Amino acid sequence: MTLYEELEWRGLIKDVAGEDIKDKINSGNISFYWGTDPTADSLHLGHYSSLITAKRLAKAGHHPILLVGGATGLIGDPRPTAERELIAKETIEKNIEGIKAQVSRIFDGKAEIVNNYDWMKDFSFLDFLRDVGKYINVSYMLGKDIISRRLETGITFAEFSYTLIQGYDFLHLFRTKNCVMQAEGADQWGNITTGLELIRKIEGKEAYGFTMPLVLDKYGNKFGKSAGNALWLDINKTSSYELYQYLINVDDSMVGSYLKIFTFLSPEEIQELEAKNAANPELREAHKALAREIITDLHGAAEFDKAVNISEALFSGNVKELSLADIKVGFKDVPTVELANEETTLIDLLVNNKICSSRREAREFLTAGSITLNGDKVTDENLLVTRQLAIEGEVIVLRRGKKKNYIVKF
Repeated sequence: MTLYEELEWRGLIKDVAGEDIKDKINSGNISFYWGTDPTADSLHLGHYSSLITAKRLAKAGHHPILLVGGATGLIGDPRPTAERELIAKETIEKNIEGIKAQVSRIFDGKAEIVNNYDWMKDFSFLDFLRDVGKYINVSYMLGKDIISRRLETGITFAEFSYTLIQGYDFLHLFRTKNCVMQAEGADQWGNITTGLELIRKIEGKEAYGFTMPLVLDKYGNKFGKSAGNALWLDINKTSSYELYQYLINVDDSMVGSYLKIFTFLSPEEIQELEAKNAANPELREAHKALAREIITDLHGAAEFDKAVNISEALFSGNVKELSLADIKVGFKDVPTVELANEETTLIDLLVNNKICSSRREAREFLTAGSITLNGDKVTDENLLVTRQLAIEGEVIVLRRGKKKNYIVKF
């Protein structure tokens, strides 16, 4: 299949602009751009769907330009419900450096990274009105979905102008870098068409654009959101293990489409994994492949192996196989018990820290073999819990029953 046909098969085409856009995409020799505002010092998994599409285009021979919005980030694009809080310039600059490093790593240093602040900082307000604002009709802007939805609740002039600035970005890159196509998530369609309109009216030429559907989970929530928190591409904010756990547990009904969107696996490989998932869903082979491809692309094969090792050790209870660093990752969200004394009896540890509600309950758990220290069953209520039992002299992993874990920290 052609590149455009593959993008369609993978579910990566929603809206398109430009009569011969299919030919342009299939040609493999144009410059295109994707942009994001630096609202945080890391991109998240939702951004990755667009980045992987840009990388797919780059692998086909197109030249990727990744725009970080140092200027647009100072304003903030309109949200459906309320205005974004303004971000300090110093924070914007810090965020830009974090995003640049991530993008460079994902594209192996082969993507051109630009910042729209570089060409907007010396653009006077009057010049912008004359050179850009006069070409876009207010009624045209009011027709934009994101703007029309905010009219009842109110939209500031700064937000209203956002689409003009992003449209000018496209015009600027068209003029200076022969960038003829923009590719974004579906929520950016209005901004893409503003850029196309400026290029048509000012330059008298045609440019192209397409959007990718927003990636959602089974329940219609944005992909990569876990308990209201983004899964970050920065390994220091979201570990490979946490990413692995999210991906290994995505709904069976969605894993096939995620393999198409987020991986470079061939159609034949994906279809084979879908068949295996249908026949033996408990093996999670499709999910493991999804996790392998994403984590390896973001952080390298060693990090994927590490995530698998932590997961298997925690599942089997063989926590003694893990390093202290791995334990801190794997048990990041479990309750921590801080021991003030260098030694205490096991039953006192259980009761005084409310791991068990009473000495009687503690003895019942111990007699049943339901208490483990670092994976070993213990039954002696008078066992002295000391630093000598701790992994690397710092922590003990205590499990009560099948699932309730605690970190005992010296």
